[in-house]
Amino acid sequence: MRSASSTLTEQELEIMKIVWLRGTATVRDVYETLLEQRKVAYTTVMTMMKILEQKGHLKKSAVEKAYVYQPTRPKQQVIGGMVRDFIDRVFNGSAEPLLMHLVEDRSLSDRDFKEIERILRERKKHVASGD
Repeated sequence: MRSASSTLTEQELEIMKIVWLRGTATVRDVYETLLEQRKVAYTTVMTMMKILEQKGHLKKSAVEKAYVYQPTRPKQQVIGGMVRDFIDRVFNGSAEPLLMHLVEDRSLSDRDFKEIERILRERKKHVASGD
């Protein structure tokens, strides 16, 4: 198994979100969930899940007549890696320009700002207490 690439394609992320939500899933489970949203071929889903396994994002085990896949890493860890990769590639490793863009672009709601303020207060407490 190769080490997991930090950035997922749009299709890979779509599949991973389904597997994270379910905990475990067969190709058929993912295929049927995707069919509710858009037309997709079963073989495409099977191929994508095989690629995700090769990349180290999924692991499979044989259960009766089907393979059951489960994530190898938690959703938050994978998304965190994708965000870090994006910041490195687009903003040369600095998160400040990203935050400034979000604030100035007005793409954040009042609720978003309040949640950010809450997180910053919590972070400040942890830093002050040495955690």
